[in-house]
Amino acid sequence: MKNYLSIFLSACFIMLISCQSPGEQAGDFKLLPQPRHFEIKGTSALSPDDLRHCYAFNDIDLPIRGDLLNDIQPAEKQSQAQILFRIDESLDLQAEGYTLDISKKQITITGKDKAGLFYAFMTLKQLMEDAKEQGVPLPLCSINDYPLLTYRAIHLDLKHHMEKTDYYYKLLDKLASYKVNAIIAEMEDKLGYVRQPEVGSADALSMEEWKKLSDYAKERNIEISPLIQGLGHASFVLKHDTYKDLRDDPKSDWAFNPLDPRTYEVQFDLYLDAMEATPHGRYLHVGGDEVHTTGRGSGKSNLELQLMWLNKVCRFAEEHGRIPIFWDDMPLKHAGVYRAMFNTRLTKEEVNKVWAENEHILLEFLDEFPKNCIYMRWNYGASHAEGNIKAMEWFREHGLNVMGATAGQTRWVLMPQSESNIENIRSFAMTSIEKDLDGLLLTLWDDDSPHFELYMRGIIAFAEYSWSGEQRPKEELKAAYRHREFSNTLAGNEYVFVEQLEHSAAWWNAALLEGNNRNFLRKLNQPLEEAIIDLPEKSNKGQWSIQYSERLEMAAIVLLDCDSIAVKIATMKSQAIRNQYRLEVYEQVNNLVRFSAQALLTLQAYDTAQTEQEETEALTRIQNLSEEFKALREQFEKVYGKTRILSRPEGYLLDQDHHNHLANQTISFDWQLIAEILFLEKIENEF
Repeated sequence: MKNYLSIFLSACFIMLISCQSPGEQAGDFKLLPQPRHFEIKGTSALSPDDLRHCYAFNDIDLPIRGDLLNDIQPAEKQSQAQILFRIDESLDLQAEGYTLDISKKQITITGKDKAGLFYAFMTLKQLMEDAKEQGVPLPLCSINDYPLLTYRAIHLDLKHHMEKTDYYYKLLDKLASYKVNAIIAEMEDKLGYVRQPEVGSADALSMEEWKKLSDYAKERNIEISPLIQGLGHASFVLKHDTYKDLRDDPKSDWAFNPLDPRTYEVQFDLYLDAMEATPHGRYLHVGGDEVHTTGRGSGKSNLELQLMWLNKVCRFAEEHGRIPIFWDDMPLKHAGVYRAMFNTRLTKEEVNKVWAENEHILLEFLDEFPKNCIYMRWNYGASHAEGNIKAMEWFREHGLNVMGATAGQTRWVLMPQSESNIENIRSFAMTSIEKDLDGLLLTLWDDDSPHFELYMRGIIAFAEYSWSGEQRPKEELKAAYRHREFSNTLAGNEYVFVEQLEHSAAWWNAALLEGNNRNFLRKLNQPLEEAIIDLPEKSNKGQWSIQYSERLEMAAIVLLDCDSIAVKIATMKSQAIRNQYRLEVYEQVNNLVRFSAQALLTLQAYDTAQTEQEETEALTRIQNLSEEFKALREQFEKVYGKTRILSRPEGYLLDQDHHNHLANQTISFDWQLIAEILFLEKIENEF
């Protein structure tokens, strides 16, 4: 009897659970960045559609709050509102902090300041997205949240191309939703300068357009500050005939002559325009990296010339209400301590020895280091190296301000690689937090110009680590990224494909080349037969496949990976609620990589054909490669062109390209596909 009763009660319990409506079941809530304190205590009685009225405790306006809360209306009484909000400067949290409490029937939000209130609504928006997608009520929860780094900036590098203007507005919305609060915009010639108009490109944004972007950003707690390269990286100015007399080396457009007073007249004009175009920025990044100057017989050393230039531009920045930022590498290089910053094998004792032997060079000129400047310590792959930490400590010990710079993109082709550089982003964020630095910059170099959408995973990892530190393992963070950016149904490991594609894209770079020289194809002017891999010879059957056996083995593996990735992307596209476009971009990357793998295997089929029919069929496929690629390129450009301006303006003057930036080598979009274009040209010549 007891057994029957037990079975009956168990059955009743199961039926009770199964009969619960979706609104009574808890959902899966993954927030980015992870709040400092987030406790779910159950489920509320509020669905996203219930949030119709709000009530402000003090005389403040609702912040910008995203589409799900756009229609919310003020209530006359507290009891009529589902959302109660206030700003309380006495709140025991850091600046930009907030509390968010969801009870059964009300949500109470308190911001430490205006930014904190804004970020509370960004968090609420994520909770609402999850509840709405899963058909569940909002969680009964308590959130206390604040950032661990006060300045969380991404780098917007515009030197080689522009996105369509509406993309930048959407990007600002995205960054704000993940609590990124700053942008350093490397403008180069993508600002329509009024004081030196020849510098601006025909496709540059005007001063007014930049001001509108800056205003829009400010409303979302993002400040835009300009980076106008100075001393070195000056090709965008010195390539023009008007400015050739300002070159340090008359044959090179790389560096200004720091001894010429007109250098500063031109640079200051560019600075003034950039500052006026970004009126809400605190900083002026003056560049200053990767440059040696000749001294023009002055007898001054490189370090003296660098500091002379730096003092002048820092003084100018201060006079105009900006804090100057300077890449710190050249003084450290001139002093002989540079390499130690990137060598992870050196122990702390070995690093101290390097500094003991060389520090006197820096100390000799210590008084010449501007005190109003932030020395930006960039390190993109070894931020935890003892030498990197030592350099930051040296600046601080000598009363100089320092800020770190990590990277979400360096010189990777086609897409960011190394897991979107998440590990180094994490490492530098944690170092910055531990060393109590004010902020961190995520550089996103446009040198080889992957699509900006493919930077987003690294950007979101940066947003997480710079706001809340390391609160969850890397794989959990990636799952949260898929959940937040696509759908809660796509967080699982079965949808992991980015690492596969990163590996395949790295192989693609040189797949069709005789060497790893994609970035040098235009400059070396190699004969086609030397730059591109050999092709099979009918008179020497089988030898080509032996010669390239390792490459062909990889091509077969990559082809299988590409097919697997294609299935995952197609599945995600069918389920994704958000950011379908990013999946389309990944799809095009995968198709391009797949083409190279398939092309090699097609050549192998011809080389190893055993019968005349097999040879004829393989030859036909080889001759069809050009048409296949034409269709592939058309679709590739169609997808990329939805957000990106693919070609430079007619008559655009390319510079001397000292660092072999792939994206700086053609006016058209040919640079992205240069190896494939030359490969097909060789196919046409020989088949």
